[in-house]
Amino acid sequence: MNTKRIARALVPLALLLPLATACGGPAGADDASDGTVTVTVGYQSKTINTVTAGTLLRSLGYFEEELAERGRKDGVRYRVQWQDYATGAPITAQMTAGKIDIGSMGDFPLLLNAARGRQLGEPTRLVSVTGYNLRGGLNTVVTAPGSGLRTLADLKGKRVSTSVGSAADGTLVRALRRAGLDPAKDVSKLNQQPSVGASALAGGSVDALSQFVAWPGLLAFQGKAEALYDGAELDLPTFHGVTVREEFARERADVLDAFLRAQRRATDRLRSAPVASAESVAKETGLPAEVVYLYNGAQGIATFDPALRPELLAALKEDVPVLREAGLVKDVDVDAFVDPAPLRRAVTAAGYPRAGAAKAELWLRGRSATRTLGTAGELLAAVAAARPGTVRAAYVPDAVTGTLWFADRAVWVADGGSWRAFVTRAAADRWLAGHPGARIVAYADAVRAAGS
Repeated sequence: MNTKRIARALVPLALLLPLATACGGPAGADDASDGTVTVTVGYQSKTINTVTAGTLLRSLGYFEEELAERGRKDGVRYRVQWQDYATGAPITAQMTAGKIDIGSMGDFPLLLNAARGRQLGEPTRLVSVTGYNLRGGLNTVVTAPGSGLRTLADLKGKRVSTSVGSAADGTLVRALRRAGLDPAKDVSKLNQQPSVGASALAGGSVDALSQFVAWPGLLAFQGKAEALYDGAELDLPTFHGVTVREEFARERADVLDAFLRAQRRATDRLRSAPVASAESVAKETGLPAEVVYLYNGAQGIATFDPALRPELLAALKEDVPVLREAGLVKDVDVDAFVDPAPLRRAVTAAGYPRAGAAKAELWLRGRSATRTLGTAGELLAAVAAARPGTVRAAYVPDAVTGTLWFADRAVWVADGGSWRAFVTRAAADRWLAGHPGARIVAYADAVRAAGS
């Protein structure tokens, strides 16, 4: 190749270089023009139990504040670039390409993140948790209203949409096996993005959808789906967490510390002002605030705590064989992937208490706080006593799993003088089988009875 041809070949590359920097370029790098250090954060705005490392954190500006304080000490100017994705897979792809420094995703995608990072020579580390549920209630299998499907066994020969490699897919595989079905043979599984699967369910091209927060709650709230299986029945913890490129964590430890301090501040904010936080996330994502609160509220399905709890890490190890069997990873050294040192170094505040049992909540229009009720019956009575049109949302925990659900979408059972609510009809039927005299009652009838 002669000199002119070489020059012509280099021109497009030269033109692309500034564009690469503007679009992220090498993450955690200095901007050659003024020495600004750009930190790129990948997040999932609609996966709302990652908000303390994504949507809420971004809206509060805490990370930028922490970096500005850092900059006053070291004389460096920092810039944060936020990149929003629908799932964890593209975040991992960008991290292994060195274009995202810090990312948040679910437990199964975290394992894929660890595996791909090692495989491609861009290792990552798990440094904190965003939201978790100790029983697995963040994942749900739903069907179209009036489908006639009552149990997981009814899915035999049916089409089920999920996102392969996600925690929701892991829930589906495990749940089907417990129901005596072979996930590879007894159902036709379609690998789809959550939004595509939701449309497929509405259009009738699939019979069920297994997805993670906030899709099941959103579809139920909209009246477009009914819960078929509550992931909490597995009684296996599920969580989302924060992963960082190992090289970035080593070279920019002070920046990672700033992020973890900011995440803790965002967690404090969410826990102290859950309604305001839900409204903020709703505004940023376009999701209904009532759906955000179902997961992120005071009694929500997700508990927010950055701590790398032993039970969560133990559950992560149990996830590896599921991904290995699916051919998605060969193996993952979870102990090597987890790095608790940055969080210990960055956050010295006392830890949060372990999550307790959820209670019912009533959210009235125009109120900046919800009312907590001790029992399902008390919630029904409170709804009955509220003025017409003033109930914005009512939430009730499942009588067995404790998973919070919309009261008007739950299955209600009258059992003697008590009221019990269940996320699924199958769970209610199991209760009826063991409690002679108990009966299913429509929500409106239950409210009228409680108020009489």
